[in-house]
Amino acid sequence: ILQFATLLCSPIMFTDNMGKPFAPKVPVTIITGFLGSGKTTLLNHILTAEHGKRIAVIENEFGDVSIDEALVKCNMKMNQEGKELIEMINGCICCTVRDDLVVVLEKLKHKHEAGGGALDGIIIETTGMADPGPVAQTFFVNEDVKNFTTLDGIVTVVDAKYIEQHLDVEVQEGGEYAALKQVAFANRILLNKVDLVPEEAKLRRIESLLRAINNFSPIERSTNSEISVDLVLNIGAFNLARTLQMDPEFLKTDRAHVHAHLQDSTVTSLGIDMVCEIDIGIFLNWIDMLIRNNGASLLRIKGILSVANMPTGYAFHAVHRIVDGNFMPPWADEERRRCKLTFIGRGMDHEAIRCGFAACRATAKNLRDVRETFRFRVGDAVECRTDLGWECGVVIKHLYREPGILGWVPYQIRLDDGRLVYCPRDFCDLIRKAAIRRRRGDAPSRRCS
Repeated sequence: ILQFATLLCSPIMFTDNMGKPFAPKVPVTIITGFLGSGKTTLLNHILTAEHGKRIAVIENEFGDVSIDEALVKCNMKMNQEGKELIEMINGCICCTVRDDLVVVLEKLKHKHEAGGGALDGIIIETTGMADPGPVAQTFFVNEDVKNFTTLDGIVTVVDAKYIEQHLDVEVQEGGEYAALKQVAFANRILLNKVDLVPEEAKLRRIESLLRAINNFSPIERSTNSEISVDLVLNIGAFNLARTLQMDPEFLKTDRAHVHAHLQDSTVTSLGIDMVCEIDIGIFLNWIDMLIRNNGASLLRIKGILSVANMPTGYAFHAVHRIVDGNFMPPWADEERRRCKLTFIGRGMDHEAIRCGFAACRATAKNLRDVRETFRFRVGDAVECRTDLGWECGVVIKHLYREPGILGWVPYQIRLDDGRLVYCPRDFCDLIRKAAIRRRRGDAPSRRCS
């Protein structure tokens, strides 16, 4: 799927020492990193920064439902001068669809040389399971691509919260070391999400681990992938000689290449694309339960949701047990509201996930069905966990809503001292049956035993 912005500019003419015109090579930046590390966030940060560059983006996703396209479009005005988007979905440019990458680059070359779309740079965002080596190889083994582009650098985004776990799982399960290779090939390492690792000693331990894999690449810390564009674009950092020292077969096109997500048959992706509106309260309750029970094996969830009674879409992200989301710009008048989600994980039950999501649609029946699953009825004596510990109270309302709550929560509770609180989820470690039973209507006990 190719999408081009209209570029209204006059190309700059370069000449060699004989006065003959030639087009300078276009620098290419490869952004890689494991699932959920913050690659698309970095890409959006680059696209919205004030740098005045005309950049083409090659977006690659692991899965049959495109999510990153819409997330990138939120920060890219397609008719704005200097911005251009190209998307390739369903496959990985380091293996099965690498020929498609060459085709796209050749189309960019013709457009660039014809003067209709002079480029200052190309950014390629790989899938989270990609080995960046074969992607980088493309810029040295294909003559047309080599004459048009120069590989400027490989930027690897690392999730500070989970990188140790990802590397450990690869070693234990005998995988193809995707996360390790992404670090090894890096010319810049962005240690992202450092706000989730407040211990300085742990951050230093992670940096030591990364340097043990790659002692040549500078490491920059970041939160939300916010970093100076000058540290990732036009850095002139890719070194072919060093790459050949690390991987002597780097330039061999006939070498065997077994891709991580193909080698590990337990890692699969599931795409959901439905024209519907969801009840955000049902969805958040369901997704929390799904992550609670399967967080270690659910590597990544991302999507854009059409939420009932909301004028904007909701971008949802999850990496293992870390969940986040944000509202997007309002739906366009002609835009069909739909929900698109991608799940990536090990040993996923695809049918159960499909059924679970279908039960999140905003219907009266689905809301009744969820309410029937609540463990406590209005008037039941309970203990709920507050900042002060376990406190006694009575359930006074189901499906409680108030400003600041996204959707609803299962219970509102009146504590024995008269305070009103709510319970965000119907989990045993948040709310439980009161240790001392009371009849409905009885005066509350002064304490719980």
